[in-house]
Amino acid sequence: VEAFIDELDLAALGFAGIVPEVTGRPAYHPATLLKIYIYGYLNRIQSSRRLERETQRNLELIWLTGRLMPDFKTIADFRRDNGPAIRAACAQFVVLCRKLNLFTRAVVAIDGSKFKAVNNRDKNFTVAKVAKRIEQVEASIARYLAALDRADRQDNDVAEAKTARLKEKIEGLRRSMQSLKEMQQQVEAAPDQQISLTDPDARSMATSGKGTGIVGYNVQMAVEAEHHLIVAHEVTNVGNDRTQLLAMGRQAQDVMTCEEVTALADRGSFNGDEVLACEGTGVLPCVPKTLTSGNTKRGLFTGQDVVYDAEHDHYTCPAGQHLTKGKVRSDRRDNIDHDRNLTACSACALKPQCSPD
Repeated sequence: VEAFIDELDLAALGFAGIVPEVTGRPAYHPATLLKIYIYGYLNRIQSSRRLERETQRNLELIWLTGRLMPDFKTIADFRRDNGPAIRAACAQFVVLCRKLNLFTRAVVAIDGSKFKAVNNRDKNFTVAKVAKRIEQVEASIARYLAALDRADRQDNDVAEAKTARLKEKIEGLRRSMQSLKEMQQQVEAAPDQQISLTDPDARSMATSGKGTGIVGYNVQMAVEAEHHLIVAHEVTNVGNDRTQLLAMGRQAQDVMTCEEVTALADRGSFNGDEVLACEGTGVLPCVPKTLTSGNTKRGLFTGQDVVYDAEHDHYTCPAGQHLTKGKVRSDRRDNIDHDRNLTACSACALKPQCSPD
């Protein structure tokens, strides 16, 4: 970090404060703050308050900053005010990697990660969420109205106090209902029918666990396969990775200055249109096909359990039998019935797992 930053022309990159002011207290040099920022990035320390504490206790950072200890607001303001310059410094690092021939293998791995925004789930509204909240408010109003009827039948001071409290709660719920009705109209008018109040760009995204969705961003990254360097990244608010393969592959191709780049991705990025769009662009996708068959849950074999032998032009079933060429059947059950071995199949012990028929 020390060697890299000291060789940068920070003024040319756009950092402010390179030349100190004539009057006033001298400010921290941008090189010092950039070292803190990059050190925090390398060690997964994102909070400016934590970085402030690290400058006071971490020997590596104390040496790196020359015992300077800026407060958290100075660190946060530096990141806020020098965003384009920091990106330019990252671009210089990519140039350095090219000069060191670290991108000789034109293979990148592409994947997305969900990053939580400051917008919590209660401040995010979709058509389904608004409808569910309206249903909950209506149920609460009905419950309070029933309690109000029971209190009205009682003739005492306690009943009167209870009636007053219930009327206040009902009035509050009706105001909430009015707000939800207005929000419902705004959500339906939104382009993607979703609104986030605190962070307008954040979107509700599903995660692997049921009921554990977050409101945030989907950050796409392309990582060079040999040295594990991030060569390209893009922040999106699309909840899935199915439309990002070509865009990230082209970015990695431009950064690595390769005519062809092999893009590795998981099943979450599989999209037939994206794979087809990569043809002729120099991006060679290597993505496993999505498993859409429900046969596994039913205890049946799927198409992936059948191995195709291109040399002899036949399939081999899980029982090790060669399947003869036959008419391809297309049905909703996705059974392994495109080829048959009539002699072996009739006496095969695995036949119940190939077809429920």
